[in-house]
Amino acid sequence: MLLFRSEEHVERWRERTGRRGEVFPLATCARLAHAWYANRLAPDWRRRSVDEIEALFAELGLTSDFWKLR
Repeated sequence: MLLFRSEEHVERWRERTGRRGEVFPLATCARLAHAWYANRLAPDWRRRSVDEIEALFAELGLTSDFWKLR
């Protein structure tokens, strides 16, 4: 994950590196991290299924092709 100060900064980085990715607000990143790790230390923790992961992404508004796992 990379943090940028503006869309212009993202575009300059993309032009320089030729890489692509998904741009989303830091607040969304924080919500994703909280949802992803909230119960990680629970004794009954288990890895999420692909369906559960995609549902979590959708709940957070992360619905572009970038977030599709299949």
